[in-house]
Amino acid sequence: MSNDAIWDARVDLAATFRWADRLGLSEGICNHFSLAVPGQDDQFLINPQGLHWSEITASDLIIVDLAGNLIEGNHEAEPTAFFIHSRIHLSRPSAKCVLHVHAPYSTALCCIDGGKIEWCSQNSLRYYGRIAYDDEYNGLALDASEGDRICSNMQEADILFLAAHGVIVTAENLALAFDDLYYLERTAMNQVLAMSTGRPLKQISHEICQESFRQIQADRQQSYSHIEAIRRVLMRECSEFAE
Repeated sequence: MSNDAIWDARVDLAATFRWADRLGLSEGICNHFSLAVPGQDDQFLINPQGLHWSEITASDLIIVDLAGNLIEGNHEAEPTAFFIHSRIHLSRPSAKCVLHVHAPYSTALCCIDGGKIEWCSQNSLRYYGRIAYDDEYNGLALDASEGDRICSNMQEADILFLAAHGVIVTAENLALAFDDLYYLERTAMNQVLAMSTGRPLKQISHEICQESFRQIQADRQQSYSHIEAIRRVLMRECSEFAE
């Protein structure tokens, strides 16, 4: 794969960190996004330990392999980032991109006994049949076995809600993953706000859920347009992210 393709991946990934911070999806200097290096499925780009998402640039991103070896970069990976992301990349070849956040509204659902996404909004229907739940909090992911345990809960799903923790979103590329992450948090926000009224949620029928899911997934061009728009805005406002 050309160096240009790898650099473009760096720029797009840096853009998503900057934008996620603007959306309030970041938490201190924690949480992590990873992306398989184009042409190198056994290596992935990931944010280094210690940098705030609002300051990350394309050149700050590090490359590590599935064994945790630093291939390229001046920083180390945060330990829980490596053990979560590497095990998912290893076990699920289709997961070229893995995004993990402690976003406020989706994490709020992780803190409720039996909390889950309900099929009560149009946004929720893009995830119909795609979400799994890890209902047992097991402490920090500081070894491969915990990473494997987390990954095992995903089964055929590409989104995982982690009890008392946060969410993981995976996809075959960054554009699809980030768009899903964005709308997942919006879905959770709408649901939490609706639940706060104390009124019952109005559920959508299984038949409509299935058909709406099919309609949404039939054309994901908007996901690519979304990340292109983010990159344009950032190039106007803080072009140093692409350095």
